[in-house]
Amino acid sequence: MNDQKIIQQNFAVPFHYDVIFSRSIFDLDNPSFINILKQEQQYQRRKIVFIIDKGVADSNIELMAAITDYLNHYHIGILPEQFLVMKGGEAIKNNQDDHEKILQFIHDNKVDRHSFVAAIGGGAVLDAVGYMAAIAHRGIRLIRIPTTVLSQNDSGIGVKNGINYFGKKNFLGTFAPPYAVINDSDFLKTLDVRNWRSGISEAIKVALIKDENFFSWIEDHALALNNGKIAIMEELIFRCAELHAHHISKNGDPFENGSSRPLDFGHWVAHKLEHLTNYELLHGEAVAIGIALDASYSYLSNKIDLDSLNRILDSLLVLGFSITHPFLITHFDEILASIDEFREHLGGELTITLLSKIGKGEEVHTLLSTTIANSIQYLSFYSQSVYVLC
Repeated sequence: MNDQKIIQQNFAVPFHYDVIFSRSIFDLDNPSFINILKQEQQYQRRKIVFIIDKGVADSNIELMAAITDYLNHYHIGILPEQFLVMKGGEAIKNNQDDHEKILQFIHDNKVDRHSFVAAIGGGAVLDAVGYMAAIAHRGIRLIRIPTTVLSQNDSGIGVKNGINYFGKKNFLGTFAPPYAVINDSDFLKTLDVRNWRSGISEAIKVALIKDENFFSWIEDHALALNNGKIAIMEELIFRCAELHAHHISKNGDPFENGSSRPLDFGHWVAHKLEHLTNYELLHGEAVAIGIALDASYSYLSNKIDLDSLNRILDSLLVLGFSITHPFLITHFDEILASIDEFREHLGGELTITLLSKIGKGEEVHTLLSTTIANSIQYLSFYSQSVYVLC
C-alpha cells in the first residue's frame, strides 16, 4: 500500500532593479544615489557600508571624503568603520583571507538584511563582495557601482556573484540580483589603456550574437574608442548593457537552470586562458581571443563566410586586441580539457554558441578537436600576416 503524502509548494518571486547611468554620483546635487536609499522605508536609519577597489581608491583620492560629505548632506548616519578598501583584480576572487575580511567587516559593522553594502570597483570586486553580501544573513542589499568598462556593460548589471575555488573560475557563487546598479562614467577616466579596451570585447560579443547594427557601429567608431572618447564609450556601454539586461530578463532563464548561455560566446576558452596565465590576461583580453577562436571555428564549420570572419578579426585587431596566445598551442590538451569543465559549469549538456551570421548566434553541443586545432592555426597565421603587412 502506498501511503505517500505530498505537499506541493509553488510560488513566484518578482525581481526588479534599476541600472542607472550618470556622472559624478557623489556630487551633492546628484540625487541618483540617495534616491536608491529612499526606496527603503526609514532609509535614514539604515546602515550602509562601502567596499572599494584599491585601484579605484588610489585613482580617486578624494572619493571617501566625497562619500562622507554626501551622506552627511542627506543625513545618513556615519559609521566608525564605514569603508573597507580591498585589492581588486582576480586576486580578490582567489584569496580566502580577503573573503573572510569582507565578512568580518560586515559582521563588525552589524550590517543587517535591511541595510546596504555598496561595492565600488571592477567586476572581480563586485563578484566577490556580491557573493559575501549574498551569504551574510542570507542576503544583504547590494548596491553595485561598477568602475570599469567591463563591469559597467556586462558583469555589473547581471544577477551573478562568485569566487574562484579548486582552480575553477566562479566555482562558488550565487544568483542574487542587486538592489540597484549605478554606472558613473567619471570612473572610466582613470582607467589605463588595457582596462579601457578590455570591456569592449564584451560589447563585440553581444553584438555578434544579437545585433549586427551594433557590431557595425563598433567598427565605425573603433578609432574614437581607441582615442578615449568618453561620449562614444558611454554610448557603447549603454547599448551593450541594454542588450545584456534584455537577455537576462527576457530569455526566460535568468538563473540559468538550463544549459543554454548565449552570453558566454567566446568564454569557454577565455576562462581557461585566464587561469593558465595566472590571470595576467585580463578577462576582456581573454574573451577577445575566445571570440576570435569561436568565430574561426564557425567559419571552418561553414557557418559564416570568410568576409564575416575577416570583419570580426580585423575589428579586434584594430581595437588593439590580440587574437591568439601561445598557450593555445603549448597547452592544447588543457584547452581541450576545459570543454568538459565548461560543460560541468553549465550544469548539464555542453552548449556552445557559435555564429550563423554576424548578429545571430547558433548553439551546438559538440566541438571537434581537429577543428579547434585548425582554428588556432588559422588565427596564428592571420595574426602573423597582419603583422607583416603592417
